[in-house]
Amino acid sequence: MNASTSWCVWITGLPGSGKSMVSRALIKLLDQKNISVQLLSSDEIRKTLTPNPTYSIEERDIVYAILVYIAKMLTQNCVNVLIDATGNLRRYRDDARSQITLFIEAYLECPFEVCVQRETERKEKYDAPTQIYKKALQNSVSSTVPGVGQPYEIPLKPDVVVKNFILTPQESAQQIYEAIIAKK
Repeated sequence: MNASTSWCVWITGLPGSGKSMVSRALIKLLDQKNISVQLLSSDEIRKTLTPNPTYSIEERDIVYAILVYIAKMLTQNCVNVLIDATGNLRRYRDDARSQITLFIEAYLECPFEVCVQRETERKEKYDAPTQIYKKALQNSVSSTVPGVGQPYEIPLKPDVVVKNFILTPQESAQQIYEAIIAKK
C-alpha cells in the first residue's frame, strides 16, 4: 500500500453536532470492513498541548496546525486518519486539504438548537468540555464557543454533508464511508 491510498476524513460541525458519536460509529463500520484508521480528537490532543485551555484564536491556530501536521505525517506513512474536531474556521480545514493528498471534509449539519440540547444532555463526553453552551449563553465563556462568541464557518464545498439531526450516528457513518469509497 502506498501513501496515496491512505486518506484523512475531517468530521466537522458545531459543538454538539455529533462528531464524536459519528466518529466512533465510523470506526466501528471501518473495523467491520477490515479498514484500520487512527482517530485524532482535538479534545484529546488539546489536553496534552494545553492542559488549561483558553480556546483563544492563537491557541486554536497552534492546536489545529499540529492536528493537521500529525494527520499529514500519518497519511504519508500509510495510516488512514479520522479527525474529530470542530475546526471552526475554514482555514484550518483548508490547510488540511492543501497538505493531505486524499482529504475528505465531512460536514455534520445540525441546527444550533439541536446542538445546544445534545450538548446539555450528553452522557458520553469523549474528553470534550461540558456545559459549554449553557456557560456561553450566560456570558461566562461566550468569547470562545464556536457558534456563540466565535464564528463557525460552514464548509463551502465539503465532500459530504451529513444531516446528523435526522440520521442516526450509524447512518451518518455509512454516508461518510460511501464518500471515502467514492473518493478513493
